[in-house]
Amino acid sequence: MSCISLTTDFGTSDGNVGVMKGVIWGIAPDAKIADLSHEIEPQNIRQAAWVLERQVFYFPPDSVHIVVVDPGVGTARRPLAAQIGPQRVVGPDNGVFTPLYLRAEREGWPLEIVHTDRPEYWLPEISAVFHGRDIFAPVGAHLFAGVPLEALGTPIDDPVRIQWRRPRHTSEGVQGEVAHIDHFGNLITNIHRDDLTDLGEVEVRLGEARIRGLVHTFGERQPGELVALFSSTGYLFVAVVNGSAAERLGAQVGDRVEVIPL
Repeated sequence: MSCISLTTDFGTSDGNVGVMKGVIWGIAPDAKIADLSHEIEPQNIRQAAWVLERQVFYFPPDSVHIVVVDPGVGTARRPLAAQIGPQRVVGPDNGVFTPLYLRAEREGWPLEIVHTDRPEYWLPEISAVFHGRDIFAPVGAHLFAGVPLEALGTPIDDPVRIQWRRPRHTSEGVQGEVAHIDHFGNLITNIHRDDLTDLGEVEVRLGEARIRGLVHTFGERQPGELVALFSSTGYLFVAVVNGSAAERLGAQVGDRVEVIPL
């Protein structure tokens, strides 16, 4: 059974997430709602895009993912809804769905996008600062409840895209970057397991750090050791066992990572 997920930079202390759920249930009372994340850094579109890329395709087909990381709220930026392969999304046209568009194009999936410009599917009164409640939540609820995507607005083929870098093969190996720093301080790269299939045993280089070989689990090394391994979604990451690699290495999103065959 499909459901609705919510991803925001709201946190949970101010009631904004709760009122969005209230709006959704007023339109689609049977909707099951999953909180994907409400701890996206404020206005961090790239972080939200990374979370969406790694998580939404685990949901049942035809789920609706409502995203409100929206520094352009109230401006001329478009609200949109889209069918991206087996999943549906609703949110601002600010590039947050870029990796999902790229995934659809790589996989040959259907990609249909509409500018949700039909006010009959919004709340009657629209705030200039809370489109999550007044536009995105009701549009997502109507989409979940069976309103066809094409009824929600005007088709578009020029959605905003942010630069989304992929790792590249070099004469020495594979070069990528730190794409995300998680709650534990793990440095998750944009290098996927599939990018390294031809390299055999490798050394991972990040700043001055050199990590020879990969481990399968944290338990293979002692607390405090620096290790490299693959995440649950197949991305290479650097960690400190029972510690924070971000603090140890002073690393930031965008830092270069190299993987060199031994």
